[in-house]
Amino acid sequence: MELRHLRYFVAAAEHGSFRKAAAALGIQESAVSRRIRDLEDHLGASLFQRHNGGVILTLAGQRFVRHTRKALRQIESGAKDVATIGRSEDGRIKIGIFSSLASGFLPELLRAYGQGHAQVRIELIDGDPADHVSAIRQLRLDVAFITGTSQWPDCEVDQLWSERVFVVLPANHPLCGKDELNWHDLVGERFIVSDGAPGPEIHDYLVQRLADLGRHPEIHTQYVGRDNLLSLVAVGRGLTLTSEATTVAQFPGINYRPVVNEVLPFSAVWSSRNDNPACRRLLSLARSMSRSAAAIIRTTSAVLLISSLSQIPDPWL
Repeated sequence: MELRHLRYFVAAAEHGSFRKAAAALGIQESAVSRRIRDLEDHLGASLFQRHNGGVILTLAGQRFVRHTRKALRQIESGAKDVATIGRSEDGRIKIGIFSSLASGFLPELLRAYGQGHAQVRIELIDGDPADHVSAIRQLRLDVAFITGTSQWPDCEVDQLWSERVFVVLPANHPLCGKDELNWHDLVGERFIVSDGAPGPEIHDYLVQRLADLGRHPEIHTQYVGRDNLLSLVAVGRGLTLTSEATTVAQFPGINYRPVVNEVLPFSAVWSSRNDNPACRRLLSLARSMSRSAAAIIRTTSAVLLISSLSQIPDPWL
């Protein structure tokens, strides 16, 4: 017994004619007649009484059509559920984050995805990259957005955007008088970082950058969250670093200053074994937005270059 046998049977019952059923289904009348005959042979009972004007359900046919319609409705409902998941209209995504949602690429991505897939439930989990990657390998996370471009075994990685690195200063610090800072400006400064993510990463970042200048930085770990860490900066306990996306959030008593030529790349990390269609749609949108942003940056850079060249006096004039 095949699904098409049942559909042909219901169509013939509703139209009272093999010919009309065939026309409604867009197939040959002989195909309807032959498949219904196969169905009757399989069931061992006649489903229709044939006559010159069409067909009429037998008693067996009347009973069978009720079950058949119910079965087809259930199959259709199940197919719609699966199709909805496949189109990412419903479902859930678990996302590991290592960046601020205050501004920048990631909140724009989530906003755009939410507009197109309002029924998908998004769960955000803070954590450090190693924990996120471990969860991705075990399929406990669908995707993580973390710093760096490292290749993680058993994972797919795609760099999507970059953010500038900023120093967080107390408002009365002498370096607030500069628009940009370099690492030489920061030699001899005291820094504070949180014990949780991204504190350890900032610690290693500072050690690497300042060690290149022959100095080991003074870094103190504070067992507080991000907001309280910035409050400690405000009262003069030390400086810290943050990424560009967080600088939109203003806290009393602090200033942000970018570090010259310091950029943090951010990448999406996921497992190729993850078959969550909602996640695949998110990744597709992220790549599209990343390409669009890169194209805008290239166009803007070209315009600025042309503008600057036009300001150079022609030596032959």
